[in-house]
Amino acid sequence: MPFVKKSFRVDKPIKAFLYLIRTFKYSQGEAQRLIARGRLLIKNESMRDSSKVIQGDIEIVYFEPKGKGVKPLFQTKDFMIFEKNSGILVHPNTMATEYSMLDDIREIAGDYANGVHRIDMETSGLLMASKHKKSESSLKGLFEKRIIRKSYLAWVDGKVTEPFNVEKSISIRSDYTKSKHKVKIDLTGKSAYTEFFPKLYDEELDASLISCFPHTGRTHQIRIHLFDMGHPILGDPIYGTEFDASDRYLEGKISTKDRFKYTGATRLMLHAQSLEFFYKNNFLIESKIDFENMKSKICPKEQRI
Repeated sequence: MPFVKKSFRVDKPIKAFLYLIRTFKYSQGEAQRLIARGRLLIKNESMRDSSKVIQGDIEIVYFEPKGKGVKPLFQTKDFMIFEKNSGILVHPNTMATEYSMLDDIREIAGDYANGVHRIDMETSGLLMASKHKKSESSLKGLFEKRIIRKSYLAWVDGKVTEPFNVEKSISIRSDYTKSKHKVKIDLTGKSAYTEFFPKLYDEELDASLISCFPHTGRTHQIRIHLFDMGHPILGDPIYGTEFDASDRYLEGKISTKDRFKYTGATRLMLHAQSLEFFYKNNFLIESKIDFENMKSKICPKEQRI
């Protein structure tokens, strides 16, 4: 497990955040965030006041990466690009998370390396990570300004023969009693625009492979736009199935067999295919994964519920 707890002896009275800065070479912000997250413990209880004076025995919980030997697809002195598998988190979501991409990112490039954009756990494909704080700030800024252009591939339900685009605003859902969708189409929401281009149709599966080009970066944008158009992504446990199956998925209670027939695939059939951007030089990085042939993970049409 990447989070470890170690004991330290503080001989002289000192403010908690100053101790972390001087002992671990943290910035003030990093020290204060660690304390705010309850990772400094006194007598086995979290101490969250960064300005409190500490002395004596303390414990600190911190991230110690334990990589699995995943190597970058491409790297420079400033950043790395990985092929992320479906089902893997980019960052640990709790201290109990056994593995995330951050383990390999930091094992390769050190404590200041970090993922610089969002990619859902169930989505596979290209993930960019910075190697140091300066590039992290710059690259995150490029993503936020939509200067880095992303494309995806998706296997969707039904036949798609013509290109189409969706320009429908999206808002975060506040009530999950009738729907487990995290977002919804909403005229009062934030603007969202996605272009879609069909690549092929598999008649036996009644499934289409399409390219997806999001021009905005809203949460679950591709997933909700395709669902709204009547072509949900196969394997989508939130937007591609009924309330009960979504609920069981979120509770971790849905079997692999039920996931397969209720959602249409063993995993979310969405793949981050390319990244195109300028960062000191022009780059176009494309995934080496043969996502087209991942249709073997799709449930036959007659077995889907």
